[in-house]
Amino acid sequence: MKYGNQSLVVVANRLPVDRCEGSWSPSPGGLVSAVAPMVKESRGAWIGWCGTSDEEFEPFEFDGMHLVPIALGSDEYDKYYEGFSNATLWPLYHDLVVPPQFHRSWWKTYLSTNARFAQAAVDAAAHEATIWIHDFHLQLVPEMIRAQRPDVRIGFFNHIPFPSESIFAQLPWRDSILRGLLGADVIGFQLDSDVENFRSAVSRFLGISSEELPNTVRAYPISIDADAIHRVAEAEETQHRARQMREELDDPRCLIVGVDRLDYTKGILHRLRAYHELLEDGVLDPQETTFVQVAVPSREGLESYQDLRDEVEQLVGNINGSFGAMDRAAVHYFHHSYSFESTVALYLAADVLLVTSLRDGMNLVAKEYVAARHDSGALVLSEFAGAAAELDEALLVNPHDIAGLKDAIRLGAEMPPAEAQRRMASMAEVVDGHDIHRWARAFLDDLRPMPPTRAPTTAESTNQPINADPNQRTQYVHTAQ
Repeated sequence: MKYGNQSLVVVANRLPVDRCEGSWSPSPGGLVSAVAPMVKESRGAWIGWCGTSDEEFEPFEFDGMHLVPIALGSDEYDKYYEGFSNATLWPLYHDLVVPPQFHRSWWKTYLSTNARFAQAAVDAAAHEATIWIHDFHLQLVPEMIRAQRPDVRIGFFNHIPFPSESIFAQLPWRDSILRGLLGADVIGFQLDSDVENFRSAVSRFLGISSEELPNTVRAYPISIDADAIHRVAEAEETQHRARQMREELDDPRCLIVGVDRLDYTKGILHRLRAYHELLEDGVLDPQETTFVQVAVPSREGLESYQDLRDEVEQLVGNINGSFGAMDRAAVHYFHHSYSFESTVALYLAADVLLVTSLRDGMNLVAKEYVAARHDSGALVLSEFAGAAAELDEALLVNPHDIAGLKDAIRLGAEMPPAEAQRRMASMAEVVDGHDIHRWARAFLDDLRPMPPTRAPTTAESTNQPINADPNQRTQYVHTAQ
């Protein structure tokens, strides 16, 4: 059997680089900052989509990593990415905040696209290599790799929640997804509740009890690069920008901020309604309080996201129409991306940060705010965000309870400095003690120990390209198709 030469292979939906004006540059984000150094150290490979449709690139070297681009045609992008990943799995895994859509053509494209990612990993991995697969876009990849490469160690980490058994039951291809994940030696989730949901689904739909599972299945709560946040927050340029931001907003007594992707899981409408009522009740004075909402564009090709954008913009307009003035808006709404440095400056400027997720695997914005502020400010945090399990000194809320959300925003705006300092210092200790690098090391430490190499079966040792024909690979196709 012929093997590749990479001892560590990372497989993710996206490469760790972005293409701009004909050249490649490092992508921002915690996963890249945590995992890329390990790939470089081992001279490993990273397999992922390049971010544009209908463009093909040959594998190339970048900053000590071997990058293997996976091309997506327009039809694959529509059906695998925007379709099955983001209009089927995303809402299903986020407690049906909007109804998921089930289309057989999307499933078939998800299957064939996963097969291409898997084949690239099979081709790149050295004998007894470590392969680390990331997120819900690639849940079939572990079993597809295992079918050809019994020698490798396979890890899978799910960055979003895993739904309850009763919700997961709605997925027509649930058995195939579970079998796909069980191809991994180590399966990681954000929270213990996700682990229990997965084990329950495996027991019900595959008839495999927790005691019978040979896999390591456990929670690895993801975090942030706290040191990077500290460095940027302590820079004079960042602090100057934070002061400038407040001045540009007429230096309000209380600056309330939300920073999110424009996604229906983030509860942006809920916080705007709560803020609107606080102004109507006279609890907050629009002459002394300002609300800044940053909503980074996301999945704008999907109708549900277009509808959300319209609703948010209409509600912002209503609030400003009722409580804004010619020279002062009650809500400043920005529908575009910000640089990492500008985002940290906004954290420094904010007196209160609102994280009102209806369902979130973790929510790293909450942890970033804590790391940036460290000893001041107030965090209003949804109990449905994974971060709530660690940041218990935040003002925890049920975002569906508008009255309770209003109370938490008021408490944040009025919090005495000594109490704010105590709460934030306690949360900062948690974030600093468990950063993104510790998360990555913990996962790989569990993944890398090698068991005695077992001899491949006849079926496993063929080394034939992975067949993604849904009519032939019956183990991946649920009968409900």
